[in-house]
Amino acid sequence: MSFFQAKSTTATVKHSVDPAHQPWVEKYRPKTMDDISAQEHTIAVLQKTLVSTNLPHMLFYGPPGTGKTSTILALARQLFGPDNFRNRVLELNASDERGIAIVREKIKSFARQTPRAQAVASDGNVYPCPPYKIIILDEADSMTQDAQGALRRIMETYARITRFCLVCNYVTRIIEPLASRCSKFRFTPLDSTSTSSRLSHIAREENIDVSPEVISTLIETSGGDLRRSITYLQSASRLSSSTNPPVPITPQDIQEIAGVVPTAVVNDFARTLGVPVNEDMDIDDLPASGKLKGFHSVQKKVKEIMRQGYSASQILSQLHDIIVLHPTLPARQKALSALAFAEADKALCDGADEELWVLDVGLRIHKAIAAP
Repeated sequence: MSFFQAKSTTATVKHSVDPAHQPWVEKYRPKTMDDISAQEHTIAVLQKTLVSTNLPHMLFYGPPGTGKTSTILALARQLFGPDNFRNRVLELNASDERGIAIVREKIKSFARQTPRAQAVASDGNVYPCPPYKIIILDEADSMTQDAQGALRRIMETYARITRFCLVCNYVTRIIEPLASRCSKFRFTPLDSTSTSSRLSHIAREENIDVSPEVISTLIETSGGDLRRSITYLQSASRLSSSTNPPVPITPQDIQEIAGVVPTAVVNDFARTLGVPVNEDMDIDDLPASGKLKGFHSVQKKVKEIMRQGYSASQILSQLHDIIVLHPTLPARQKALSALAFAEADKALCDGADEELWVLDVGLRIHKAIAAP
């Protein structure tokens, strides 16, 4: 059996999975360009290619979970239709298959084949089906330098019958000769409105009752990554339905699944350090006891938090957001705190003791806040 026959057989098995057993990320992956959440500018430009069918080589870059792979797959489906999609599109994950051998064998072999003639669509719709194929290289920033170098010649040689779409998180890891051959499309983190709308749609389809507070927590913990927030929602749904009768999903459940420190715990730690955590509360409004807590109080609180098993990096990340985004703290105190966070982050990456560094950061913040 040839590679392409094997690929087609695998694709058939993949698409025959019972939807009830699919991950929601795949189940609710956009099927058309109109289903893509946000990214209006990119979608508007790509919609025009559906009319002209003159597709350039493309480079999609941006944070994870912002719709890069979903966009190119939806575009390919609308170009080729369900019948031609499997023999006109080759999707490879370059983080797994990233060596020069893959470029010379799989990619070159597929790129040099002349596309078969357009067939009548079985669903009755008419598709542009232009006379070229598309190769999608997901996680292209993981490809080796040699593999990227070999790829640029293939892109030029077979440009008439094959178009490439490179998908990556870090555009700076794509070599310049390769990037210059592509039209670049930047994908930004999804805004709260788009994410909320999509999550609410999925909850309705799955008959899950979620409150606005749960949706808000999903958005906050995922940081603009729609894929992550959908995964959290599915995990929370399974946790909720595992009891009899099912219990409602709460924001605390989402925080537990996401591995973040509960807001109440971080806020309590911040108060111990002398940081006002209410937006309408000024630093001078803190009680004197809040300002004068010393080493032993901070040490006791750090020990209490670390004994609960929370990650030091996660604690410092959430504390960083509270302090740096605080509306009333002076810039000097924020700068001193940010320096402490930066040094701790470097130390933790090097394998330093977590509890000692959380204590060190806590004491430095406490000193900075208490300084006149």
